[in-house]
Amino acid sequence: MCKINLDYQSASPLDPRVAEFAERFLSSDFGNPSALHSRGLAAKTALEEARAKVAELINAESPESIVFTAGVTEANNLAVRGAALRSAAKGKKLLASLIEHISVLNPMKDLLKGGFDLTLVPVDSMGIIDLAALEGLLSKETVLTSVMYANSEIGTIQPIKEVSDLVHEKGQFLHVDGAAAAGKIPIDVQKDGIDLLTLSSNDLYGPQGAGALYVRPGVRIQPVLFGGGQEKGQRPGTENLYALAGFGEAARLAKLEKAEESLRLQAIRDGLIKEILKIEESYLTGHPTKRLPHHASFRFSRIEGESILLTMDAMFNIQVSTGSACSSRTLEPSHVLLAIGLRHEQAHGSMVMTLGPENNPDQIAAIIHATKKTVERLRALSPL
Repeated sequence: MCKINLDYQSASPLDPRVAEFAERFLSSDFGNPSALHSRGLAAKTALEEARAKVAELINAESPESIVFTAGVTEANNLAVRGAALRSAAKGKKLLASLIEHISVLNPMKDLLKGGFDLTLVPVDSMGIIDLAALEGLLSKETVLTSVMYANSEIGTIQPIKEVSDLVHEKGQFLHVDGAAAAGKIPIDVQKDGIDLLTLSSNDLYGPQGAGALYVRPGVRIQPVLFGGGQEKGQRPGTENLYALAGFGEAARLAKLEKAEESLRLQAIRDGLIKEILKIEESYLTGHPTKRLPHHASFRFSRIEGESILLTMDAMFNIQVSTGSACSSRTLEPSHVLLAIGLRHEQAHGSMVMTLGPENNPDQIAAIIHATKKTVERLRALSPL
């Protein structure tokens, strides 16, 4: 029985080409970018080349607008806390969509201890932000609004340009979590009017433990870590040269290949959605068309998502998800699914499939068979 990975949202494999490119930074080219001798200067050059590649992926104005971090959680904390604290004199109101990742919501909630006010903006049943509600909540005291580019649990893509227009008309800065979307769909920070954008290396098939924050020229943020002067003082600490060089190469490959790969994965995704929705009492979660090309998410009545995950893994060697990997161990219903109007018992029956380079159309039949058998088996055992 062949293993089929359908959980690329929680972890993505390192692209072999990226591994080959970056390996030398673990062995021969291991310099500290802050050192002034030849080895350090070579490391600094490699770091700046990576920065330029990441900037190009999102059409940043310049490589100087990219701040490297140890991951997207750190980047989100730096964006949220850094922008809010630096702009506190202008106001202390924060806005975020109800379906933001917890690495955005939790830093915002922590800022409440310092006198900030947080309001969560509703979304519709497909996960699209309510633009009218957003417009009504914005004011010049709203120093930061956070709306993710696309949601990793339901795949829905947000109308970021419309959000940006509203934020800049009535508020201050827009932060966008781009981790789930980058490398899957085009992101243009200049065209979209994004002030702060966070990215993840691993979601681009780069090394784990690397992330980035784009800061639009003219936007000022306050550091949340203190130490040396690395990353222009925004993120002190010796840079992880291997991970960041790999991040840059992964970004370069994503820019070259994302359009073709997204079309390939979308065809597989659509085949899965079409067949799985034939199962009795199965429902698509998220928007049917405005969704990530590699993402298919469902809910099934009268069974638990954790049971789906475990059965698909143990009986069919197929790995799926049942929500965000960062909160799946809580066994609480997903805040994203509750935000789109599902009841607790409905939200518990979710299954998320995210596709990657190892998936192909020949796997569709096996995936459909496994899903049908899993649902049948669990429903036969269910007291509901």
